Amino acid sequence: MTKKMTALAVCIFAFFLISPIAYGQDYPTRPIRIIVPFAAGGGVDVVARVIARHLSEKFGQNVIVDNRPGASGNIGAGVVMGSAADGYTFMISASTFVVNPIVAAAPPSFDPLKDFSHVALIAKGPLLFIVNPNVASSVQEFVAKAKAEPSKYNFATGGFGSAGHMAAESFKIKAGLNIPVVLYRGTGPAFNDLMGGTISGILDPLVTSLPLAHGGRARALAISDSKRSPLTPEIPTFSEVSYKDFQFYTWYGLWGPANISPDVIAKIVAAVQEIGRSPEADKWFKSQGLELAGTSGAAFLDFERNEQLKYQEIMRAGNIARQ
Repeated sequence: MTKKMTALAVCIFAFFLISPIAYGQDYPTRPIRIIVPFAAGGGVDVVARVIARHLSEKFGQNVIVDNRPGASGNIGAGVVMGSAADGYTFMISASTFVVNPIVAAAPPSFDPLKDFSHVALIAKGPLLFIVNPNVASSVQEFVAKAKAEPSKYNFATGGFGSAGHMAAESFKIKAGLNIPVVLYRGTGPAFNDLMGGTISGILDPLVTSLPLAHGGRARALAISDSKRSPLTPEIPTFSEVSYKDFQFYTWYGLWGPANISPDVIAKIVAAVQEIGRSPEADKWFKSQGLELAGTSGAAFLDFERNEQLKYQEIMRAGNIARQ
């Protein structure tokens, strides 16, 4: 082989060796779309818009939030699954995306653990157990009263299969309660009935439940975390009131179509983790009762799988029918 041919072969080999890296370095070269599979204004939408703004500033490209609500988030997820795996379409959703196959009477046509790229766990936050102020002043009192007169007590949930719903069902099992969980279309109507006395208690994220407690319209009894929240340090954890290891979280993740280039995913993950180090973003998420995570790859997939198994066991133990 001549020297010229040898040099050409080396150049060709080097091109194929570095081209994926170069592709990752050049990315993104055009706007990125983030699908939110729920209506504008909800918790997922708000989180997505905060992430989109920071990604746009980081990449110097427009990051557009595209709301595609319907079918408990499955319509938007289907749009993402069918999109090109070029790193320009992603989805931000909540835990319901992963647990829908466990709780839905008509499960989605896709498998959330197999048919998507698992980019990052963005953030998670505990739930607050709040009750009507006249119901009880402690978890122990609530349980004692609900056991003595179960027909007078209940829980509410703003969505079947949501973190709040599964937390209430799980607590019923742990506490040995035989009281119903009333399903509402959204937490707003449920909160109204809680304050009116029709509903006894709710487990819900801090961002929506804490203002009711601080305003005296509800009483906070416990938080579903391993530690007390700086937003409400006076409220004990469930472990502190005799329910050891009772931990439940609402959480938000970032997914994309299957088979996105690892270089592109690495760049997105690095950007999300950089957002987590931003004092502005950290302050905002903490004000919502959320903790930025940035867990990615296999660790994120393991987290999702464990959430599925956890919800599946609650459905089985509570003999809860799919809806």
